[in-house]
Amino acid sequence: MITFAVDIKILVKKMPLNLPDKLPAIELLKEENIFVIDNSRASQQDIRPLKIVILNLMPIKITTETDLIRLLSNTPLQLEVLFMKLKSHTSKNTPIEHMMTFYEDFENMKNEKYDGMIITGAPVEQMDYQDVTYWDEITEIFDWARTHVTSTLYICWAAQAGLYHYYGVPKYPLDKKMFGVFNHTPENLLNPIFRGFDDVFYVPHSRHTEIRREDILKVPELEILSESDEAGVYLVMGRNGREFFVTGHSEYSPLTLDEEYKRDLAKGLDIQIPCNYYRDNNPDNEPLVRWRGHANLLFANWLNYFVYQETPFNIDDIK
Repeated sequence: MITFAVDIKILVKKMPLNLPDKLPAIELLKEENIFVIDNSRASQQDIRPLKIVILNLMPIKITTETDLIRLLSNTPLQLEVLFMKLKSHTSKNTPIEHMMTFYEDFENMKNEKYDGMIITGAPVEQMDYQDVTYWDEITEIFDWARTHVTSTLYICWAAQAGLYHYYGVPKYPLDKKMFGVFNHTPENLLNPIFRGFDDVFYVPHSRHTEIRREDILKVPELEILSESDEAGVYLVMGRNGREFFVTGHSEYSPLTLDEEYKRDLAKGLDIQIPCNYYRDNNPDNEPLVRWRGHANLLFANWLNYFVYQETPFNIDDIK
């Protein structure tokens, strides 16, 4: 249990997220009245921040940074957010100046320990794992996280890859893309990750592959926490909360599925309208956003119950 001798009123008032100076997400989120601070201001606060590292594998990195920071900001905890990149892969869709300014190679971070880690999805899900050019490096990071991070959140492809690497859980191709917003149910509302959840909640999905319930049930170390009748397994927990595998995209902004749909149409791909997303299922209409409440609770509960309350005060004691 980690405790800080700090007046909770001060924490709630400030709701600080400690981010690298001049990160584009800072100005974008200030426009949404989300309070973030840069390193300069954070250094004046006498609180040990939780160190959260994000391995961002998504092609449009600035968008993903902003989506994740938006959700991480919904807590009175002070967080120091850092960004990790792979040495074996060069991003083609993000300016090299941005990567050099805000991201560090895993090689330069692997001697540090972190309270929490988020590993995003990646546009490689239709490839065999061993055919992914950075498979060796990312599996090294997976193994490193087990001894250097209190709790890790694996999203979409990273969730599938982590389940395969650690537990041998296979993925399967889908006949058509799982694309849209689907309702889900919690398996055990007493699990702290569901604190404040309703009996039914919504999550966006955007993937060509799936993992299956029967394979996960063969692994006693894993617990299925949430499923969807349409989208299948959504949330799986390992090692009593030190690992969470999330197959959907609760972090998506309201327009992300719209942008993906129009991008694929422009490429001439055979893409269906995202299910349960546009009002009246008409792509000429605005999206109906039904997942923000769940998304904020998911990240806040993860940070509170599985990072903040489990990490040692001395970060070097993480094992």
